[in-house]
Amino acid sequence: MKISQIKAQEVLDSRGNPTVECDLTLENGMTVMSIVPSGASTGVHEALELRDGDANRYLGKGVLKAVENINTKIAPAIIGMDVENQEEIDNKMLELDGTENKANLGANAILSVSMACVKGAALAKGIPLYQYVAELFGNDTTSYKMPVPMVNVLNGGKHAIKSSDVQEYMFMPIGANSIQQSVQWCAECFHNLGKILKELGFATSVGDEGGYAPSLGTNEKPLELMVQAIEKSGLTPGKDMALGIDAAASEFYTEDGKYNLASEGRVLTGEELVDMYAGWIEKYPLISIEDGLSEDDWDGFKKLEEKLGDKIMNVGDDLYVTNVKRLEKGIEMHASNSILIKLNQIGSVTETINAIKMANEANMHSIVSHRSGETEDTFIADFVVGAGTGYIKTGSMSRSERIAKYNRLMRIERELESK
Repeated sequence: MKISQIKAQEVLDSRGNPTVECDLTLENGMTVMSIVPSGASTGVHEALELRDGDANRYLGKGVLKAVENINTKIAPAIIGMDVENQEEIDNKMLELDGTENKANLGANAILSVSMACVKGAALAKGIPLYQYVAELFGNDTTSYKMPVPMVNVLNGGKHAIKSSDVQEYMFMPIGANSIQQSVQWCAECFHNLGKILKELGFATSVGDEGGYAPSLGTNEKPLELMVQAIEKSGLTPGKDMALGIDAAASEFYTEDGKYNLASEGRVLTGEELVDMYAGWIEKYPLISIEDGLSEDDWDGFKKLEEKLGDKIMNVGDDLYVTNVKRLEKGIEMHASNSILIKLNQIGSVTETINAIKMANEANMHSIVSHRSGETEDTFIADFVVGAGTGYIKTGSMSRSERIAKYNRLMRIERELESK
């Protein structure tokens, strides 16, 4: 089925900042829409999110240039192409851009079209989006693996200023037997955590990803309270529900190579930081640490992997930015055993698929992730099911841009069960 029209426009994300929406029309008149998210804690090696820089509009964060690039440069180049030729379409856009980091057209422009093409192809074939994604991966379309949600219930770092240094604390329902049960358990633990915070006199306002954002005084205290919430929900820590963190350590890395835990008034070396994590793992059912070291601290990641890699998912996010070149280096160094996957870090669906395939070949875990500036688009819910990576990060049990993904996952599961 050929593409007959592509039109982009400026819309808003969950933080009220502009982002790019792409409407794609097929030759039979069918239409699809995609919206790209935006990160706050962004790695320096990510593909470029093109912003206008005009201080008179949206404080410089407008995306009219990216929109114009779609309407005047990308659209003429791919209208008339078969929507099912995903790799060819993506490569055409990368060729048009001509830069390593998509600085000309913008990763936000390219990705919005790339995602729309995947949706359009699924629609043209009359199959669910997750099934078409599975076909793109070459995966079995008769059997699917539903992901374990990694539910961010306490926000810190850049997602909740003046809270903890660690950016995210997550529930992982490892003992649940379905997405429905996973969502139920996490919602109950989230609400019970809120009750515990209230009883202790802390605020229960939420951060960018829907998690509570109190200032608890230390980076360890959230883990202690989360265990209490699990027990209060009638679940067993470490059996039914485990914990994960996203340290986003690049955000508190100093110029002299140290790690400044401002909320505690402590400055640690990389080795001391790894020792702190090791202490937490001994005390709490902590099974995933994302960006435990800074994005270019390859040696630090390797030390973390050597010391704790057999006990946790040692996840590289800013370390890899969904980029196969950086991932290849990490595999050679044995720097980590897991990678976080964010479509807008690299800027096209094809490149994202290539990163996951490379990680699979190296027996690494892949975690499909949202961004802190999200939208109502539920693409990643279908994407993670089709990709079969087994894990998804898509925020807390509040804020509709997060809940939309959980609702979509539950719908997919029910659809698969009915079959």
